Amino acid sequence: MTKPKVLISDKMDPNAAKIFAERGCDVDVITGKTPEELKAIIGQYDGLAIRSATKVTKEILDAAPNLKVIGRAGIGVDNVDIPYASSKGVVVMNTPFGNSITTAEHAIAMIMALARQIPEADRRTQAGEWPKNDFMGIEVTGKTLGLIGAGNIGSIVASRAQGLKMKVIAYDPFLTEDRAIEMGIEKVDLDTLLSRADFVSLHTPLTDQTRNILSRERLENAKPGIRIVNCARGGLIDEVALKDLLLSGQVAGAALDVFEKEPPAPDHPLFGTPGFICTPHLGASTTEAQVNVALQVAEQISDFLVNGGVTNALNMPSLSAEEAPKLKPYMALAEKLGSLVGQLSHGNLEKISIEREGAAASLNGKPITGAVLAGFMRRYSDSVNMVNAPYLARERGLDVREVRHDREGVYHTLVRVTVETSQGPRSVAGTLFGDAAPRLVEIFGIGIEADLAGHMLYIVNEDAPGFIGRIGTLLGQAGINIGTFHLGRRQAGGEAVLLLSVDQPINEELVQQAAKIEGVKMVKALEF
Repeated sequence: MTKPKVLISDKMDPNAAKIFAERGCDVDVITGKTPEELKAIIGQYDGLAIRSATKVTKEILDAAPNLKVIGRAGIGVDNVDIPYASSKGVVVMNTPFGNSITTAEHAIAMIMALARQIPEADRRTQAGEWPKNDFMGIEVTGKTLGLIGAGNIGSIVASRAQGLKMKVIAYDPFLTEDRAIEMGIEKVDLDTLLSRADFVSLHTPLTDQTRNILSRERLENAKPGIRIVNCARGGLIDEVALKDLLLSGQVAGAALDVFEKEPPAPDHPLFGTPGFICTPHLGASTTEAQVNVALQVAEQISDFLVNGGVTNALNMPSLSAEEAPKLKPYMALAEKLGSLVGQLSHGNLEKISIEREGAAASLNGKPITGAVLAGFMRRYSDSVNMVNAPYLARERGLDVREVRHDREGVYHTLVRVTVETSQGPRSVAGTLFGDAAPRLVEIFGIGIEADLAGHMLYIVNEDAPGFIGRIGTLLGQAGINIGTFHLGRRQAGGEAVLLLSVDQPINEELVQQAAKIEGVKMVKALEF
């Protein structure tokens, strides 16, 4: 059996290469390559281990037909084109916990530096001055810290700040009330946070939604004298506006470890501004963190390539190496069922239920639920994956329910997905044939056995002689070749369902023509 090949393309602890070798991978350490040089060699590798220097672009991914996994030693993945990697079937992982403490501690250090003006006091003292009367700091005790983002790092900052007797409030769309209570913090909206906080610390990724989250307008309406810390990502703050508001005194101080463009230009507008301090992206720069993230990424990549385990993945649910073989066919089934019910349901859907019975009930339900939501939420966005689908569902107010039944019914294993619509519940169900092949077995209460793949046409019609011939004639005249034909009905002469696969996409004009056929109640083109 050929060993998986892994490339380490950025400098990291040498023990990472040892872990790859010990766990059954061939590893090459080749750092400092230009994009063109990396494109020339990446095609031979199954795995890629990176830090922040390597940019994994569309061009790099197109040159990597064998690539199966990318592992980022660290938390930020701005240098990886995740949507395109997903479309190429490449798993993207990071190590979100390896440098969490280090980055959180740096944020706390920045808060203290701002409170006591330490950098400027140090510079002037070492220059031979004794400017004791020029520096009047503030205590952090009793002050309010506002966290923008309360995930891994933000929660550690909250804990450390509470140890300094600060009151902590947080804005995070994904923070639940129960989790906020558990952390001992108050969940608020962004405007409330900025109106109340004495210090603001950012701990959120850079996305289209968070870019310039601290805009000029928001900073102008913030509490006068606010102090801002950013050890997360450049681009979260309007840097030009920040300079103006530091000069006006609206913002009393700002400490940045990250910039929108790194390294920043020597004439960056914030440099030299009173009340501004900065560090050169040192959030993760401790000996412990560098070792931890390197070892973790090596363990995760090798576990995936050798055993099929998925840990800290950003574009699919995590599952252990032991679970992976059993869960993969279920995840394929679940995603198809979610996609089907999403494509066939109309209006604003508020509830979705994922039920597992028989053999499915004994499995880890999270990847199955994640797969259902990934398929279902594509009715709203093409960029949904198994990781962000639950958050997108929560943002839209979707009530997600997971139900596990101990009973075993007609099928030895079954997954059922039900959504609540204005016309009542709509349910689809599927099973695995031979514990491997996903198969639809029920659609909206009608029994039907079908594969869900490629281009399909769904028709609800009155069960009557000659109907199938009319549909076949229509498709034949349009030059559409039928791959498979699946039929189901409630009773003879009643409502029937036709689900057929075709070799080409079905356009809207053909759908309208099919809808005009006598006895047709509904027609829908589907894509899987």
